[in-house]
Amino acid sequence: MKKLLSVLLALAMVLSMTAGAFAASLEGTYQLTIWVAEEIKDLTAQQIEAFNSSNEYGITIAANIEAVSEADAATSMITDVEAGADIFCFAQDQFARLVQAGALSSLGKQAAEIVRTSNDAGVVAAATSGDTLYAYPLTSDNGYFLYYDKSVIPEDHVDSMEAIIADCEAAQKYFAFEMGTSAWYNAAFFFATGCVSEWVTDDDGSFISVHDTFNSPEGLIAVKGMKKLVDSPFHLSSSDGASFASNAAAVVTGIWAYTTIESILGDNMGVTDLPSFEVDGVSYHLGSYNGCKLMGVKPQTDPVKGAAIHRLAQYLTGEACQMERFDARAWGPSNLAAQGSPAVQANPGLVALYTQNAYSVPQGQIHGSWWDIAKVIADDVKNATDEAGLQQALDNYYEKISSLFTMSDDEKTSWGVIGTCNSVDGFFYTDYNNESRSNWAEDIPMTADGSVWTTEPWLMEAGCEFKVRQGKSWDNAFPADNFKVEETGTYRVRFDADTCEVSLIPAE
Repeated sequence: MKKLLSVLLALAMVLSMTAGAFAASLEGTYQLTIWVAEEIKDLTAQQIEAFNSSNEYGITIAANIEAVSEADAATSMITDVEAGADIFCFAQDQFARLVQAGALSSLGKQAAEIVRTSNDAGVVAAATSGDTLYAYPLTSDNGYFLYYDKSVIPEDHVDSMEAIIADCEAAQKYFAFEMGTSAWYNAAFFFATGCVSEWVTDDDGSFISVHDTFNSPEGLIAVKGMKKLVDSPFHLSSSDGASFASNAAAVVTGIWAYTTIESILGDNMGVTDLPSFEVDGVSYHLGSYNGCKLMGVKPQTDPVKGAAIHRLAQYLTGEACQMERFDARAWGPSNLAAQGSPAVQANPGLVALYTQNAYSVPQGQIHGSWWDIAKVIADDVKNATDEAGLQQALDNYYEKISSLFTMSDDEKTSWGVIGTCNSVDGFFYTDYNNESRSNWAEDIPMTADGSVWTTEPWLMEAGCEFKVRQGKSWDNAFPADNFKVEETGTYRVRFDADTCEVSLIPAE
């Protein structure tokens, strides 16, 4: 699946040298391919021109800048590292798989020190595997906080989850807080009570252990708080800012929803950090994940070119360029000096985010299967009728994450299909064994013939979606966008592990 040049691996030690070691010999023109989001493509071109005219090393970058989203870049890189971009931007949850694929050149000592001292700790942690930095911080704005309708929820109520729930119920409006469909959001309750879920990787990015305390007395307090929310008839499991246009009075979401919500609420838009909940007379401030976007440099066979590329990446992720992206697109800086600038401090959404960060947990490297396992907690909590049921929800969770480290090698390397094919009220109704399979929660197995994997046939309706993934994990999942079934029919799913191509085969 991954076309890696053996020479890249052999030169790993060379590529981790500091760019400064080559400072005297960097002068020259370098042809690069650079992947960035469409919205900053033109700005990136301008920034590269500024680098060309201002850098002290005589480096000239001739860049082919392509629009590739942060969500898609990692999949494209690990499919064929050699053909991938020299510099690319990606979401932090793709970091581990990029390290494992050998798609990231580690930072040298000098560059790593600059990154560690200039950026917030959460972003630095997200770019680190073992003790090694493998990427440059691009943003620090992937977290969540509270938006509320000031005409429904008084400002002096926003610190209390119970008061917000009461206000919403009184007005018969929704409190939108994504729970049953997102571990990223429901973890807020566990972090509030001091629980941790810390995944440990080796220097190659492989997961070797986890320190998780969700199943603990503190975790039981967390799910008691969670139950107050999910049991409300006006709780909505959503993080869509547009919910304000559909009878919501409070929504927990991120900076990406700011413009949408402002257009709906206008002067009634309130923005603040998350509230606290109360259990047995003790108050617990809701936690959150804080996340980011990162910029990676592909390993190079020419160490001088590699050093020059690292100089460019360091420039593109520095304070000045981060502020330019904030001014142009309102991207939240990771650079500490930029975060403290008057312009950033005048943005209510980013202020709320940075305030919430005091209660947040850096989103480090997380096993791809955890997201499916942890999101089920909220549904189990809602279905629980007593404290024993809440404890059973935690027991079920712990059993599943523990099993990740007892999977056989065959299970870890096998491919399966997960998605909405075919779902009615959240369940597959025509899989090949006539068994119920919950929507996006259980993998349909595939069998291998060489590098080609296939399922048994089953009926799929037009419009259903799925992905093929390895080891019941999202670390390797294809295609980048969900595969959508165009016409109703009975099909096998086919996956070529060499090319990562997903297709349907009509059943005979």
